[in-house]
Amino acid sequence: MLEYKVCAARIDAHGSLARTKEAEITLDTDIGGRADAFNPAELFLAAIAACMIKGIERVIPMLNFELRGVEVTLHAVRQDAPPKIVSVDYELIIDTDETEQRLALLHTNVRKYGTISNTVAAAARLDGTIRRKA
Repeated sequence: MLEYKVCAARIDAHGSLARTKEAEITLDTDIGGRADAFNPAELFLAAIAACMIKGIERVIPMLNFELRGVEVTLHAVRQDAPPKIVSVDYELIIDTDETEQRLALLHTNVRKYGTISNTVAAAARLDGTIRRKA
C-alpha cells in the first residue's frame, strides 16, 4: 500500500504552509480569505484535477493516445449545515485529434483508476464530461 505524508503549520493569522518531499504550498487559512493562496475547498478541487491529469499521463502510453494538452475545470457546491462539499462537476478538455470513442475510453480510464476521484465519488456526487479542445 502507498502512504502519503504532508506537514502543515500556521505561519500567522493570514496563512499557513504545507510541505511534502521538497515542495511547499502556501495555504489560505485567513478567516477573511486571501487571493494569493488556495483555500481548503480550492485545494480539494486542485487535488481532483491533479489526480485526473496524472491518471491521463499514466494511461496515454498504454492506450497509445496522442494529445497536445489537457485542461480540467471544476466546480463544487458546498452546503452550510453541516458544512461539506455535496457535489463536484468537472470538464476535461483534451487537445487531441483522437476519435470520440477514444476520448470516451480515456474518460473511462480516468474515472476508474483515480485515487482521489474515486475517494471523492464515494463521499459526494462527482460528475463530468470530456471534450476535445476547440
